[in-house]
Amino acid sequence: MNESGLIFQTPQNSSLTEFQTRLNEVSPSFCAAKWKQVTLHLQNGFTHSCHHPTAHKIPLEELKRNPSALHNTEFKKQQRKLMLQGKRPTECDYCWRVEDTKSESLSDRIYKSQESWAEPFIEDIANKPWDDDVYPSYVEVSFGNLCNLKCSYCFPQFSSRIMEEIETHGGYPTHDNFNNLDNLRKKNEIPISPKEHNPYVEAFWKWWPKLYPHLKTFRITGGEPLLNKNTFKTLDYIIENPNPDLSLAINSNLCIPEIQFRDVLEKIKRLLGDGLIKQFELFTSAEAKGKQAEYIRFGMDYNLWLDRINTLCKEVPELQLTVTSTYNVLSLPSYRDFLNDILTIKREYTLNSSQRTALYLETPYLRYPNHQAVFIIQPEMLKTLFSQVTFMNDNLDGTEIDGVCLRGFYPSEIDKLKRIYNITSSELKNPSTDNNTNRKDFVLFMDEHDRRRGTNFLETFPELEDFYHLCKSLL
Repeated sequence: MNESGLIFQTPQNSSLTEFQTRLNEVSPSFCAAKWKQVTLHLQNGFTHSCHHPTAHKIPLEELKRNPSALHNTEFKKQQRKLMLQGKRPTECDYCWRVEDTKSESLSDRIYKSQESWAEPFIEDIANKPWDDDVYPSYVEVSFGNLCNLKCSYCFPQFSSRIMEEIETHGGYPTHDNFNNLDNLRKKNEIPISPKEHNPYVEAFWKWWPKLYPHLKTFRITGGEPLLNKNTFKTLDYIIENPNPDLSLAINSNLCIPEIQFRDVLEKIKRLLGDGLIKQFELFTSAEAKGKQAEYIRFGMDYNLWLDRINTLCKEVPELQLTVTSTYNVLSLPSYRDFLNDILTIKREYTLNSSQRTALYLETPYLRYPNHQAVFIIQPEMLKTLFSQVTFMNDNLDGTEIDGVCLRGFYPSEIDKLKRIYNITSSELKNPSTDNNTNRKDFVLFMDEHDRRRGTNFLETFPELEDFYHLCKSLL
C-alpha cells in the first residue's frame, strides 16, 4: 500500500464471501434490509429501508387503509420487486458505488443482510410475492425533531435548533440554498409541530402492539430522543411487556443535562439487570476531536461526551456502545487524534476481556450536503486519510505490545475507513463536474456558519486554510 491513490485491498473474509454468494443466488442486487429494516421519520411522515437511500413520503391514503404502510409503501414494494428481478434500485447507489470500485471491500447490503435480524428471513422473502406486507424485525423511529444541537450537515426536519435558525436567517447562500424551508415545503418535509395532531405517530401506536412481537431490534433516534416523551412511553411499555429476545437501542448525543442522563442510565440498568430485554445498544456520534468536533456538532461538549462514554463503560459494562462517525471534509485534520481517543476507551475497558470490545466504531461517508462531502478535497489531501487508515491497521484488535494482547480496531471497522479512502480516490480520479460548485458552496456555507453561530473556521481548522482559500478563489 502507498498513499498515491492506489486502492486499499481488503483481505477476504471467507464467511462473508460465502454469504455474498448465497445472497447473490437470490439476486445480485438483493438486500434483505429492504424488507426487514425500516427507519421511520414520524415528525414529517417519511420512511426508508436502510439508512442510505433517501427517505420517501408515506402516503396518508395508504396509511388510513393500513398502519403498516409506515413500512410497506407501494414505492418500497416496487424497489423490492427490482431487487428480486436482479435489477439495481437507483436509491441504493451507496452500495453500488462500493461494489463497483476495483477492490474487494464489501458493501453494506452484505453486512446488513447477514445480521441476525435479516439473515434468518432470506429464503422466506425470496419465496413470497414481492408485494406482500411484511413485519420488519429492525425498526428505527424518530418521534420528533426536538434537539439541543445544530450539526453542520443536519437538517431542520431532524433538529429543532436548526429549524429555529432557518426560520430566523433563511437558508444558507449555497447554489441550492441549503436548508431553505421553501425547498422543504416543496418536498413536503416540514416537520409537524408537537402541538399539532400527528397522523404518523397515531398510526405508529396503532401498529405497535402487532409489530412489537416481531421485533429483534428497536432503535429510537431523533432529534435527541432523550428529550422526547414518546421515548419514555416506549421504555415504559417494554418494562411492562418484557421481550427477552429484543435488542433495544437509542441514539443520543450524550450532551443532555445530568439529571436526564442519570435517569436514562438507571432505566438501562433496570432493563438489563432484570433481564427484560436481550441487550441495550446506545449509539452516539462524533466526527473529529475537541473544538473541531464541536464546530461540526454545534452545541456539543466534546469532553463531556467522552466523560459520558467513560461513565457508561464503567457503570454498565454489558451495554453495547457504538460511535457513528459520518466522515466528511471537516473530519480530515483531527480524525487520527479522534481515533486515538476511541482506541484509548477500547483498551481501558476491555484489556482483560475476550468477550467484546467496549465500543464499536461505525464510519459511513457523508453523502449530502455535497459541499461537506470528502469527495471535494484536493488529491494531495488523500495522504491524511491514508495515514488514518494506517493508524487503524497498526492498532488491529489483538495486537501484542510487550507480550500483552491488546484490544483495538476490528477488521470490519478498518474496512469502513478503507472503503472511504477507495471511493474518495476513485472520485478524485474522475471528479464530478459539480466539484467546483461544491467547493464554492463549501466556503459560502462556512462563512455564513461563522456569521450566524459566532464561530471561526480558520481558527478552528488551520490545517484546512489552503483548501479554504482554494475554494474562496473560485467565487
